[in-house]
Amino acid sequence: MKKKGFVLTLILIFSLVTATFAGAKALYESKPVPPEDRHSISEIIQPGTKWEKIATGHGFMEGINFDRNGNIWMVSPMTGEIMTVEGDKVVTVGEKYNMPVGAKFHKDGRLFITDVKGELYAYNPSTGERTTIVKTYNGSPFKGLNDLVFDESGGIYFTEPIGSSATHPTGRVFYLPPNSSEPVLFAENIAYPNGVALSADGQRVYISEFDKNRILSVPSKNAIASPETPFVFGQFEGGIGPDGLAVDKKGNLYVAHFQAGEIVVLNASGFKCGIIRLPKSAGTFVTNLAFHNGYLYITESSKNEVWRIKVKEDGLTLYGLQK
Repeated sequence: MKKKGFVLTLILIFSLVTATFAGAKALYESKPVPPEDRHSISEIIQPGTKWEKIATGHGFMEGINFDRNGNIWMVSPMTGEIMTVEGDKVVTVGEKYNMPVGAKFHKDGRLFITDVKGELYAYNPSTGERTTIVKTYNGSPFKGLNDLVFDESGGIYFTEPIGSSATHPTGRVFYLPPNSSEPVLFAENIAYPNGVALSADGQRVYISEFDKNRILSVPSKNAIASPETPFVFGQFEGGIGPDGLAVDKKGNLYVAHFQAGEIVVLNASGFKCGIIRLPKSAGTFVTNLAFHNGYLYITESSKNEVWRIKVKEDGLTLYGLQK
């Protein structure tokens, strides 16, 4: 009987290993080596396309996104302001509060904001009311938050970089399930996790590891079971590191490369499509980006300007703009 049990155990192990490798083969499908560069930035923008300056503001403009009416919203951690754009002017909305740095709209119309002081809160543009969503994990205050993204169910991924660096990689990323006040630790030991975004299929979470100048890919909370583990999705050079992130409907990832004065575009497999450089007249502090009506909008925070450029692909419809 012992021998029979041993044989059955071996068969079970063999079956599991075989299934794992079969899954890996399906996931990591071998493809022919391309005869030349895989991609070109011409897939993203038409040759000769120029940047347009939309507005000039103040503070340290971050967190650009759009509401259902097509209005631009931003925040400034240096001045504690929430901002909108009227014409070509940036104006302040509501009262100043702490250090808002990341912002995304909820379906209910509220603007959810991550704060350097360690709070995730919601601002109601209709009433001016500000509500704390979460500010602790396991009873301890957050060290300081940076950016956020909603998943399709209304859960929130948000980054906590404060106190971490390339030589002290203690940054964390959390997930707040829908209708919950208890965040879950999603990823840790990261050198300043900055921007965060979801892949087009929702299977991956892209994290800007700012102080190592790279993008990490981590299976999302809702990812289908597979052999895929967290890995380096993109490695950059120059500047300091990747800041805000955005994804188009084709799955391409757009990266605001801080102090490099450029947007880096990677396809869904992590291969570089190319770089969209800002005009010479612009600064190099590219902080965040968002899609709207066929354009990619960005914030540049050394001169506090909003720029846009025509792109071929539409951005993903973010949770806050979904019906």
